Amino acid sequence: MDNTDAKNWDNNHFMHPWEGMNEIGKNNRAFIEASNGVYVTNDAGEKLIDGPAGMWCVQVGYGRHEIADAMADQARKLAYFSPFNNTSSITTLFAREVAKRAPGDLNHVFFTTGGSTAVDTAIRFVHFRNNLMGRPNKKKIISRQKAYHGSTYLAAAVSGKERDRLWLDKPDELAVFLPDVNPLLRKNGQTVTDFLNEKIADLENVIVAIGADNIAAFIAEPILASGGVIVPPEGYHKRCFEICQKYDVLYISDEVVTAFGRLGHWFASKEVFGIQPDIIICAKGLTSGYSPMGAAIFSERLMDDVTGPKGRGATFSNGYTYSGHPVSAAAGLASMQIIERENILDHVRSVTPLFQERLRGLSSLPLVVDARGMGLMGCVQCSYERDKNSSLENDYELGALIDAECQKNGLVLRPIINMCVMSPPLVISDGQINQMFDILGRAIKTVATSRAL
Repeated sequence: MDNTDAKNWDNNHFMHPWEGMNEIGKNNRAFIEASNGVYVTNDAGEKLIDGPAGMWCVQVGYGRHEIADAMADQARKLAYFSPFNNTSSITTLFAREVAKRAPGDLNHVFFTTGGSTAVDTAIRFVHFRNNLMGRPNKKKIISRQKAYHGSTYLAAAVSGKERDRLWLDKPDELAVFLPDVNPLLRKNGQTVTDFLNEKIADLENVIVAIGADNIAAFIAEPILASGGVIVPPEGYHKRCFEICQKYDVLYISDEVVTAFGRLGHWFASKEVFGIQPDIIICAKGLTSGYSPMGAAIFSERLMDDVTGPKGRGATFSNGYTYSGHPVSAAAGLASMQIIERENILDHVRSVTPLFQERLRGLSSLPLVVDARGMGLMGCVQCSYERDKNSSLENDYELGALIDAECQKNGLVLRPIINMCVMSPPLVISDGQINQMFDILGRAIKTVATSRAL
């Protein structure tokens, strides 16, 4: 196929997520046409390290024939079943395996089409439960600025990335947003401890002001991924969880990015941050990105409140045509088997120190405002003025220049405005980590030099 035709078709027919209206019909996106391991290949035949693992999701790497074969075998055997009327052994097995790895009593797995619909499902269940318990006013959801929980109507309503929300309507009555939890933004002279205390006070003050009888849940990403890999101060999640327990507010942990190995564990909430959420949201790494799927995982305690006589004959009328899709379940099971057989969680924990050392080593470069991360997640925030509050127009330009320079030299980034985000496939080696950060460092220096000229 002539690539000129493909570029025209892309501009004329493929409306991409987060499409800039000024660029409609004029984009010149890189075409990714093949992949293997931690690498993708563009239409020019150039091999590049996939820094963001697609979109935080290709945990076990590309080219896994075991997953492709499992999907093909399942499609030949049973391509689809109606989850409204029937069930299938492949999906029930997958639900059991997810529940086995989830912390505590999170045993009930509601499969969805992705992270956004999983967040929708969690919010609808929380409201459903409160209705059955005779608490019709206990409906508001607390979230944070810079949090991202999806782009369906409900999920977007609890997302706090203001630049993504300027022109889209949302149900304003649903969510309350607390201030940014990024330690980079603390006041001059403010210690991290004082900043942490301030963020905890944000949560309790809002609950008290609005009234616990009106607050249903607090939703939080362990690490605010799309907000720029924001790592809250140590102890933040545990203290937020304690506040939620104090006021009977449910804790929803959005692990769409952090689950399935990104921080070296199946789930990060308990193993890394020491909390036992009421609900966990997951997607992305659930199938290593080989097939769309998400899940909301509910605790026994919550289910006990709405089942049996307490259920009052009600139906939780929420679901999707593709809930528990058998081909996606086959992909997820095969991905889990690879993670366990190859000890990938141990591998993540073993390479994380190098990843984080190389990441933070970029802090001294020109343009770099901050280099932060955890596990195999990292962000290098840049500014022409090395200013954490730099201008938006300059931020977009700078991010695009660094991204283009990286692609010329063999690295795909996820540029989020002026932030260079990385979350590579979990199978990445020490040598590939060094190569990735070498390329990014050179790109930043090149852009800085060209700006100085």
